[in-house]
Amino acid sequence: MTLRVTAGGVSVTVQGDAVHEAEDALGRLAADGVPAALMAKNASLWGPGAAEEAARRLGWVDLPETSRRLLPRLAELTARFAGLDHVVLAGMDGSSRAAEVITRTHGAELTVLDTVDPHQVRRAVADRLDRTVFVVSGKSCGTIETDSNRRIFERAFRAAGIDPAERIVVVTDPGSPLETSAAEAGYAVVSADPDVAGCYGALTAFGLVPSALCGVDVRRLLDEASALAPALGLPYDNPGLVLGAALGTAAARGHDKLLVTDNGSGLAGFADWAEQLIAESTGKDGNGILPVVLDGMATPGFGFADDVRRLVLGEHAEDVGLAVSGPLGAQILLWEYATAVACRIIGVNPFDRPCVQESAEDAAVLLRGSEESCAPTVIAGEPALVDGHVEVHGDEDVLTGAKNLPGALEAVISAVPGGGYLAATAYLDRIGDAAAAGLRPLLAQRVAEARNAPATFGWGSRVLHSTGQFHKGGPQVGAFLQITGRVTGDLDVPGRPYGLAALQLAQAFGDLRALRSRGRPAVRLHLRDRAAGLAQLETALGG
Repeated sequence: MTLRVTAGGVSVTVQGDAVHEAEDALGRLAADGVPAALMAKNASLWGPGAAEEAARRLGWVDLPETSRRLLPRLAELTARFAGLDHVVLAGMDGSSRAAEVITRTHGAELTVLDTVDPHQVRRAVADRLDRTVFVVSGKSCGTIETDSNRRIFERAFRAAGIDPAERIVVVTDPGSPLETSAAEAGYAVVSADPDVAGCYGALTAFGLVPSALCGVDVRRLLDEASALAPALGLPYDNPGLVLGAALGTAAARGHDKLLVTDNGSGLAGFADWAEQLIAESTGKDGNGILPVVLDGMATPGFGFADDVRRLVLGEHAEDVGLAVSGPLGAQILLWEYATAVACRIIGVNPFDRPCVQESAEDAAVLLRGSEESCAPTVIAGEPALVDGHVEVHGDEDVLTGAKNLPGALEAVISAVPGGGYLAATAYLDRIGDAAAAGLRPLLAQRVAEARNAPATFGWGSRVLHSTGQFHKGGPQVGAFLQITGRVTGDLDVPGRPYGLAALQLAQAFGDLRALRSRGRPAVRLHLRDRAAGLAQLETALGG
């Protein structure tokens, strides 16, 4: 049985038993008037406890039209920075991830710094600084990562004889402390819509400013979203309602893991953006949908299991329950809408993210010096074992007597509970240590064979601001593998008593502490030599 709904250039296909689940929910959603209420920004859709937060976070519904007010300002900035062909974006939420998807899909170059890895930041600073425009993205004061990278780039510009005010653009909410400090420094400032949560901000100034500076036609993006918007208010022939119903009912009925892969969508990296949107929005109160991004339908882990629902981006495929296709602007709005609908079915507030704040606070505690302005000491502790280039850190009750790296990996895989998952997070250089991403299919194969469970992979610090919300706030059935690495040459943060290496390690340790406080098995692997350690890990996993 197949259900296919097409509108505004978007097509959503539901197949097999997912059709019956979706149809049951569609009737209830239509009877409750959810489509029209959501497009009218009715804050009561997620219950009285969420109403106050939702009332301040539904501006994304109108963005296909309201963001057009930005177009003259974007044209002005594009003209002002003409000739600067290297755009660097410092930002930590889903809108920064969206800018990366937008630029990649349109064949434009954007360097995204959603990390504090010293190697990756140093490379960005050294790359065409004389032709760089630096975009600072933050809703209020900015995260510690964004603030640190801003300070480092300001110093680099001054050292090169460049006035930072001639190169820095700040995107923030109107009236925020970041806006005040940026204006005092003489930076170009673009106001974003304050009534939009970070992970729903792809079509706000946060996503559009860096994209426009890279040469993307953002008007076209808004046109694509506008073409879909009218259908989202309908109780029928509504692709967003169908997708939201399919996602929400799947999770409610135990299919709470969404395996996502690309099948010719033409949208570069879109699954990674959808991953953070779904995980951050749904993962709370012990509920949620775990998105698992895979490299293709032939990738290990894209098989059948009782608790998964499979989805392809692009052409629908036989025996795959869900398929979504359409242009980028329309798909951004579609997935935001569908995720909000799924949250109503699951019974969670899509707009709060308590565990993201918890992670920030844990890192801040570890960074705090014994006295004001004293450099902090982040103590790694003694490893449980050392095998070649890899230190293994973890509790004995998780490692269960492992004597070497293969044994430690086997122990953490064995710790994945029934109906659970393994999440690997690499606090490394996403570019220089790209080989770490190659561990994902190897882990997926091992976890699927040993535990009939999926494996996810993410980069720190971005995990803390996205999927980390699900890890800590969602169902407590995860096991966690963290990878850190030796830093060769730290970068100090101007005006702060620490460097990026200490900040990165504090974030990793804070993440571990939060996971272990919930009783979750977690093991940290520290690479004494990054390249050699990653190669050793690949061998240990059978690669």
